[in-house]
Amino acid sequence: MNHDRSPSAGALALTLAGEALWLLPERALWWPARAMLLVADVHLGKAQSFRRLGVPVPGGSGSETLARLSGLIDTLGVEELVFLGDLLHSRHAHDEAPAALLRAWRQRHAGLAVTLVRGNHDDRAGDPPADLGIALVDEPWRVGPFALCHHPQTVAGAYALAGHVHPCVNLGGRARDRLRLPCFQLGAEAGVLPAFGAFTGMHPVRPQADERLYVIADDAVVALPGG
Repeated sequence: MNHDRSPSAGALALTLAGEALWLLPERALWWPARAMLLVADVHLGKAQSFRRLGVPVPGGSGSETLARLSGLIDTLGVEELVFLGDLLHSRHAHDEAPAALLRAWRQRHAGLAVTLVRGNHDDRAGDPPADLGIALVDEPWRVGPFALCHHPQTVAGAYALAGHVHPCVNLGGRARDRLRLPCFQLGAEAGVLPAFGAFTGMHPVRPQADERLYVIADDAVVALPGG
């Protein structure tokens, strides 16, 4: 498979732990040397959980999320996919509709190596069915110079990549306009990916002294000044 396929024009190239990576405007991280795609916080079944509680949320977020993921897999020639926790939102992700979505998606990508680094929501939801062929690991999972996690943390001797926070930035305009944009939050020893799922909240973050924020705006990843 061709590992040199280019990501979208809005992607941003950088180097972490000596490895060339791409931050994708689709809210994912691409490691071309391994043909590995990393995504965090899909939260499949979240809408189903809300509807079970009587909250009238619109449908289609799960299919939208998985379609966006399939697009990246097909475009980039992904050979390994890693979920950095919270693939499933709750036990209702095992209900008929979200379970069927996940099964159909997995059948479409039957030859793809998929690993889930268990997150806090996965612990409550329970593991995906074994016949889906999704490898299950606990954090931190070391791959090359990286420690792949769900919860942000530092790991001795590795650069940690995580999710969990759903980071974003609030930007204000002169007319008191407010804009909330998802972002990558990258520091000297650890980084956090934005939530990949279409139906997820976001948490505003501010960079520490050794961190940079890379916001996703207009289908492009842009480094914020400062940090």
